[in-house]
Amino acid sequence: MTVQSKYFSALGPHGFHRVAYTEWGDEKNPDVVICVHGLTRNGRDFDFLARGLEKDFRVICPDVAGRGQSEWLTHKEDYSYPLYVADMAALIARLNVETVNWVGTSLGGLIGMFIAAQPKTPIKRLVLNDAGAFIPKASLERIGAYVGADPAFDSVEALEQTMRVISAPFGPLTDAQWRHLAEHMAVKKADGKIHFNYDPDISIPFKLPQNDVALWPIWNNVICPVLITRGANSDLLLPDTVEKMKQGKANVQSVEIANTGHAPMLMDDEQIALVRQFLLQG
Repeated sequence: MTVQSKYFSALGPHGFHRVAYTEWGDEKNPDVVICVHGLTRNGRDFDFLARGLEKDFRVICPDVAGRGQSEWLTHKEDYSYPLYVADMAALIARLNVETVNWVGTSLGGLIGMFIAAQPKTPIKRLVLNDAGAFIPKASLERIGAYVGADPAFDSVEALEQTMRVISAPFGPLTDAQWRHLAEHMAVKKADGKIHFNYDPDISIPFKLPQNDVALWPIWNNVICPVLITRGANSDLLLPDTVEKMKQGKANVQSVEIANTGHAPMLMDDEQIALVRQFLLQG
């Protein structure tokens, strides 16, 4: 097992910012998988998946700007998909490969979809983990109710207990998996307290009035093979959305993860096997 922590400088509208990522496997392996996390999460969510893929792939797990070990942006309005897409394009260029596979959870899936829809895209296979071409208003309002609250905790254990409640839709995780997520989600700040390890101001777009988000023109331009993994109880990726996404696209397949909402964490052996088998087809 080869694991390295790395970073690069990405250029946004107001200067450069540091983007961190974790790299697994043989850095000379031309078969690359980029795994990108959800809205408030970080790249260490994929440690279990990376261990399951690293024998066959070079696995890259970035922290999106404002999350994990990546730098917080000084101009908060820059937290947007154009910047996230540009950062990930810079990451792909840094890896010095012609093509990549993409595994994206929620926000990370949408970033992947935007990149995969571009002419001459480097993405050859795409896993959309509880992310799709239509996002209901109600799910955005639910997310807006908690993201950016920035609670303070006396310990990582206390943070974990809160995370188990607000992140219950992740599904039936083991105690070790919850602890792993909590340890990489926790950071001690100047007040001496433990906080969630992301910039609360990533929430600014969610404080505006929300509407349904339809991305069908983007989705229609995605031509690579796609695996859609949906939490069976998800309120963000609806069953009708999945069926509509599959219409007219023979290279799009889907699977539902039982007893899970938004979003499956791709941590257990069965979920890892689903992703691995799909990626090995390419």
